[in-house]
Amino acid sequence: MSDPSDLIDFDALLSAEERAVRDSVRSFVDSDIKAHIGQWYDKGVFPLEIVPELARLGLLGMHLEGYGCAGRSAVEYGLAGAELEAGDSGLRTFVSVQGSLAMGAIHKHGSQAQKAQWLPLMAAGEAIGCFGLTEPTAGSDPAAMTSYARRDGGDWVINGTKRWIGLASVAQIAIIWAQTDDGVRGFLVPTSTPGFTATPIEAKLSMRASIQCDVELVDVRLPADAVLPGAVGLSGPFSCLNEARYGIMWGAMGAARDSFEAALAYSKERLQFDKPLAGYQLTQQKLVNMALEINKGFLLALHLGRMKDAGRLAPEQISVGKLNNCREAIKIAREARTILGGNGITVDYSPLRHASNLESVRTYEGTDEVHTLIIGNKLTGIPAFR
Repeated sequence: MSDPSDLIDFDALLSAEERAVRDSVRSFVDSDIKAHIGQWYDKGVFPLEIVPELARLGLLGMHLEGYGCAGRSAVEYGLAGAELEAGDSGLRTFVSVQGSLAMGAIHKHGSQAQKAQWLPLMAAGEAIGCFGLTEPTAGSDPAAMTSYARRDGGDWVINGTKRWIGLASVAQIAIIWAQTDDGVRGFLVPTSTPGFTATPIEAKLSMRASIQCDVELVDVRLPADAVLPGAVGLSGPFSCLNEARYGIMWGAMGAARDSFEAALAYSKERLQFDKPLAGYQLTQQKLVNMALEINKGFLLALHLGRMKDAGRLAPEQISVGKLNNCREAIKIAREARTILGGNGITVDYSPLRHASNLESVRTYEGTDEVHTLIIGNKLTGIPAFR
């Protein structure tokens, strides 16, 4: 499958297996998503009916080993994420929350019993998970969280609030991070537990074909074995966030590529002053600049993906990919909209929808500012977060 934006024969850098994974996800998005996504976005719904197909394609926890997971490489996971986000950021977000965050937390930090109970169900799409870290007053600074889990005999009791928690209202299991006397710990909380309430956040201007929620925990009582034994302190949730951030650098470029393709196709068909828009120098300049950044963004993602597969990817390098590719993708989506003129503000065309979604994507899993400071700390050796 050739990409109109591919100026450098990017496919030559991929293996046959990597191309096959990408092409299978692209085919699914083209056949099952693109004809409907505008209406889903307009109505503010995420199509839960596609979850079985996401599972069948092996996309849920696809980079994890065992327990029914596909065990794919980091590059394959990234390529799949790019194709999902070419459909809509909400699709890649679902796979990220389910696989990188919720399943990733259990896989990295859970007990054997916790893994055996939940991971096969989640890989099969028979159970949905969510990841509760962010709070109303603790976003970029999760150490400021006020949710607290106290011991009560042999049980844990959690009280607190979380905000912007993806999938919480449709999840069966929640990974909730809370302060304890021994530092931040993660807990497996079945969403049917008394005192757990998830309320979808509505009237959004971004990520409309996606589910984000407020979560309230009031005297949520859990058994002793609900705690994730392998996670003590913020390094636990941060290790999961790095997985999600890695996927974003690919996904953002998928949204950018789809925006470019929509603008390119429109510019060839739309006549203005008796010739196609594509025949004008200013339009060609826009298209060239977009294509250049898409090629560079995918090369960056691929390089970092190869490093991740080799076990050499550092957190600040993930920040390089996330910051650069989100920043460039949103510029591309906005520029693509200008080629579409007034028609570009309708749901019939993808660029403005992508641009709106990318406002959220550049904010979650670390804002532009946070990733700038992470990279700045690496360059100078001076942390400037406070």
